[in-house]
Amino acid sequence: MTLTPARLTLVMCLSEVLTMAGTMTVPALLPVFIEAWDLTTAEAGWLGGIAHLGYVLAVPVLLGLTDRLDSRRIYLASTAVAVLSCAGFALWADGFWSAMLFRTLGGVGLAGTYMPGLRVLSDHIAGPRAGRCMSFYTASYGIGVAGSTLAAGLVAGAGGWHAAFWLATALTLAALLLGLVLIPRTVPENAPPSLAALFDFRPVLRNRKAMGYILGYTAHNWELFGCRGWLVAFLAFAAGAPQGQVPAHVTALATLILMIGVAASILGNEAAQRWGRDRFLTVIMLASAAIAAVIGFASALPYGLLAGLALAYGATITADSASLTVGMVGAAGAGRRGAAMAMHSLFGFAGAFVAPIVFGVALEAAGGPESVAGWGAGFLTLAAAVAMGPLFLRVLGR
Repeated sequence: MTLTPARLTLVMCLSEVLTMAGTMTVPALLPVFIEAWDLTTAEAGWLGGIAHLGYVLAVPVLLGLTDRLDSRRIYLASTAVAVLSCAGFALWADGFWSAMLFRTLGGVGLAGTYMPGLRVLSDHIAGPRAGRCMSFYTASYGIGVAGSTLAAGLVAGAGGWHAAFWLATALTLAALLLGLVLIPRTVPENAPPSLAALFDFRPVLRNRKAMGYILGYTAHNWELFGCRGWLVAFLAFAAGAPQGQVPAHVTALATLILMIGVAASILGNEAAQRWGRDRFLTVIMLASAAIAAVIGFASALPYGLLAGLALAYGATITADSASLTVGMVGAAGAGRRGAAMAMHSLFGFAGAFVAPIVFGVALEAAGGPESVAGWGAGFLTLAAAVAMGPLFLRVLGR
């Protein structure tokens, strides 16, 4: 079956949203796990970030292989790993270390689906439509994150956290079946002549323009995933929720914040194409840093005011996402697109791995999760990271 660009984009977006059903289940229920397993803030940060370590370890290999192998095969095998991660967590996670294991597997599954899915699109769609299709696909990541957060909160509230992971298992399995039927095969063009060349990332590292976007994406991911890892716990604190509980209105607000990011990512890429990519990225990243610097301390404000600020932050924190990725793809050389995507993901998700841990350490050092100062310090770590993005773009983009 040959799909039109629009239908292929729809299939890849839907498949990615379903594949990500378990991605945010732990962060969405973090207060529950902190209470149930008596976790420290540092351990909670590790639990929130360890999936990204699995991603970082797997993505250079899996994305590098897309320059030689059919991306569809890598995508489907990795979706099966994601199914195992969700089912394993539901069956066997009973504390910090077992949860870490299955969260790591989830990161491996994401490594073999998110960017390889983008590779499927970039290999099958060319011309002016390619950038727009890729921006919709990268925005589908935000839909997956929001959907995972909402489903976890609602289902766990009704049937416990195990039920939330069983739902994630079923949805991820549906993604596997969808991919088997509809995702097209891909024949790599201009493949590296040897395995040594396949995993030689030096041409990407020498590509200054591409590296500017890659390091900018690292700063973006540090802020984005540091925030996502602690968002529900932060909103629960600001709302005055009892320890170990996530009220439905907190889940709803977190979901709305994440969904705003989807539109912001798509519109951000459109704005970047109109006004200049690097100029737009500089403005939006500095604006996001400014909000991050104050939002933690704003938890002392009335909840309605904080919610308004958080919704604005949900827009700025993701408005640069698609633009950074589309810029990187455009700057990558022919035959090295998979390697460039691998470096993009490796650097970006290294930041995503470290950010929740650093946030947790700062939170504890400044007063803990029951103090305004603690949350202010945590968000300051995100502000400092994203403020580096414009510097990377300016220095390396020359």
